[in-house]
Amino acid sequence: MQISIRQERPGDERAIRTLTDAAFKDMPFSDGDEGPLVEKLREDGDLVLSLVAVDEGGKVVGHIGFSPITIEQSGGPWFQLSPVSVIPPRQHSGIGSALIEEGVRQMTERGAHGIALVGNPAYYYRFGFTLEHGVTLSQQMNPVLQIKTLQGDPPSGQLTLAPAFG
Repeated sequence: MQISIRQERPGDERAIRTLTDAAFKDMPFSDGDEGPLVEKLREDGDLVLSLVAVDEGGKVVGHIGFSPITIEQSGGPWFQLSPVSVIPPRQHSGIGSALIEEGVRQMTERGAHGIALVGNPAYYYRFGFTLEHGVTLSQQMNPVLQIKTLQGDPPSGQLTLAPAFG
């Protein structure tokens, strides 16, 4: 079954919330805040890129969001990838990978200097994210912070996420 990736549109919000909640429901590392996080980022105007994967019937089956971050010593705009969600029956089918690749491509086109995320290193390594960097999180979160430098020098210093992250 084919998918296409497009920008989030008005009216997609409910489908994004439903699939995000379902995608993280049984994940051992999740505390269930991913759905509300996406809504809060959107509400705050910090969901600067929001992409959905839709199936041939137009049903939203995946989502990825990017929000602005600050890093003390960085050469330009950096963003947080969070979260990437795929509806459970379609997980492990390449939808998440396609969303990440397209999101990174679009963030590069927008002039982003890099992207940070907190997630499974074994999964994100293949997209060029690394644990080897000089960046620390200001928020108390999972310590598995990874970065991908898109242009310029790698950053260093404290990273501050959008307010929706708490």
